[in-house]
Parts: sequence; structure tokens; C-alpha cells
Amino acid sequence: MKKLIFKKFIKDTLKFLIIICLSISLIVWVIQAVGFLDFVTEDGHSLYVYFSYSIFNYPKIVHKILPFIFFISLFYQINHYEVKNELIIFWTNGINKINFINIVLFYSIIITLFQIFLGSFVSPMGQNQARSYLRNSNIDFLPSLMKEGKFIDVVTNLTVFIESKDEFGNYKNIFLNDSIAKKTKSQMIYAKKGILINDNKNRYFELYDGKMINIDNNKITNFKFEKIDFNLSKYITKTTTFPKIQEARNYDLISCIYYNAKKKLDAFDGKKRINCDIATISSIKQELFKRFLKPIYFPLIALISCLLIFTSKESSDYNKSKFYLFSISVIIIIISEISLRYSAYNNFGMLFFILFPILSFVTVYFSIIKKFNNKF
Repeated sequence: MKKLIFKKFIKDTLKFLIIICLSISLIVWVIQAVGFLDFVTEDGHSLYVYFSYSIFNYPKIVHKILPFIFFISLFYQINHYEVKNELIIFWTNGINKINFINIVLFYSIIITLFQIFLGSFVSPMGQNQARSYLRNSNIDFLPSLMKEGKFIDVVTNLTVFIESKDEFGNYKNIFLNDSIAKKTKSQMIYAKKGILINDNKNRYFELYDGKMINIDNNKITNFKFEKIDFNLSKYITKTTTFPKIQEARNYDLISCIYYNAKKKLDAFDGKKRINCDIATISSIKQELFKRFLKPIYFPLIALISCLLIFTSKESSDYNKSKFYLFSISVIIIIISEISLRYSAYNNFGMLFFILFPILSFVTVYFSIIKKFNNKF
């Protein structure tokens, strides 16, 4: 009977958590996806790249909001059971409040492990996969970005200007400026007409009746042409495509810190996957703390929420206690976010970030046990 009662409570709590998590995360995802439209309207990526990038960023959103969603779902469910007199079923079936707290803490540990898995594997893998679509994109949406009478510079080292375009896709009076090497080497092309062609995933301008000017270390050469092909496939979008710390594998992050501690950063073999240098060490430590240590705040949040069972809804202090416990839990979540920011910069910040939830949990838990034992 006891197992059935606890099973129902955990099932109700988990169901509420999933519903709220999906609802809020989808709202955040839609808002974020709207912001990603710049990839299409300004950076020249295709809709496929846009949707793929947006979808693979979804696990990051869930990881970010889960601590607050976990607290809300657990706090709501305990309060709901108390208001509906369902907690009485626990006490009348021989389940004491310490047993109830222990089961809730066990549930919180499972969510903690899930959060660690989500933050250390699923979210980085999703973000890295999303970034790979940008790295492999070849400005598929360039034609739609080319506006008449406007300079377009959505790709690195290339500026495009067209005077007009007819209904058949023919461009008139085209200007191209290719900055091959900054300040020392460039190429300018003017053509009276041209057309943009896709051939086996290669994109190029077919230009007619124009002039090309080459500048190499202040040496200028020029010639006229009747027809040339100007390859666009070599150009990449200006969107940042280098892997970010949040997208890196745990192995690369830990290896970077290890080589830094040994003062052998030159021997680090993951430089193509992550920017590992003295300036990024603090950010890398903070990312590891976020993935593996921040979830230890979950049991503390669960324990604070469980304190609600020690005040009956019939008590005049019930609403006041509910408000205090809710506020304390929110403050703990805020502290976890703020202390994470300073955890990687000095030893005090790191010790506070790690020890605060542990010491607070031990203090509250043993205070409850002491109070419970004295009562009986």
C-alpha cells in the first residue's frame, strides 16, 4: 500500500513536471527561433539550416529551465496534496514525514542525474550538431538577400552590388569586391550583366561584358572580359562557426584544464575543437561546474519544498510558511546562478558554490531529524 501511495505521488509530480517543462521550453524555443531568423534574412543560410539549428538547440533550453521547473512542480504537488487532504493518506498508512522526505530526496537525486546527463552530453552534442549546420552551409539564401541598389556583405571577404534584376533572374550592372588578403590583395569586378547559377551544389556568377581590377601590394592590373565565371562556393557566411565552449565535449574541457595545470597548453591536441588558452580557462571551469556540480542544488531545493508538510493547511501560519519556503527556494536558485559566475575565478567562489548546497542540506536535514526524534 505504501508503495502505491508513493508511486502515485511521484507519478503526479513527474507528470506535472513534464507538462510544465514542455510548455515553457516550447514557448522559449519559439521566441529563440524567431531570433534565429537573422541566419536567413541577414546571414544567407537556407531554411533547412535555420530549422535544424533551432531544433538542435532545444535540449539547451530544457537544461536551463529544469531547476526552476523541478522546484515549481514539486512545491505545487506537495501544496496540492495538502489542500486536497491527500497527505493525510500518507500519515494514516504508517508513513511518517521522514519517510516522505527520503522518498522525495530519492526522486530529486534521479532528476539530478538526469540533469547531469542532459547538461554534459545531450545539450553540448545538440549545440555542436546545430553549429555543424552553419559550418557546412554555403550561403544557400544569397539570391534572396541580393536587393537592387544595395551593397550585400553577408559573407566573409565579399561585397556584392547589383543595380537591377529582371523577372528571368538576370542581373544588370554588377559590382563585386573580393578582399582576398586584408589591405594587401583584392579583386574588383564590374559586369554589365550576369546570372547566378547552381551546378551540383556549386554556386557561381556567370558574368558578361565587364572589367576586372586586381590589386596586389599596391600593384594594379586590369583587363576586360566578355565572359567569366566567379566562384561563390569558397565563401563562408559571417555567422560564427567556430565551436563554442558550451558545445565542447567533456573530454576536451577536462583535457584543456589538465594541460593548463601542467603548463603544457602547446601539447593540447584539441585546438581545432575548442579554444583552449589562458584567457578561456575560467570559462571552461565554469562550464564544467555548470554541467556536473550545479545539479547538486536539486536535493536542497527538494528538501526546502518538503518543509511544507510540517505546517497544516488549517494553521493560520500556513500561507505565511508557504510564502517563506517558496521565497527561500527561489533565492537558492538565484544563488546557484550567481555563485556559478564567480566559481571559476577564485577559490572562495568555488568553495562557496560547492559547499553552500551541501552544508545547507546537511544542516536542514539533520535539524528535521532532531526535531522529529524529540517529538517522539
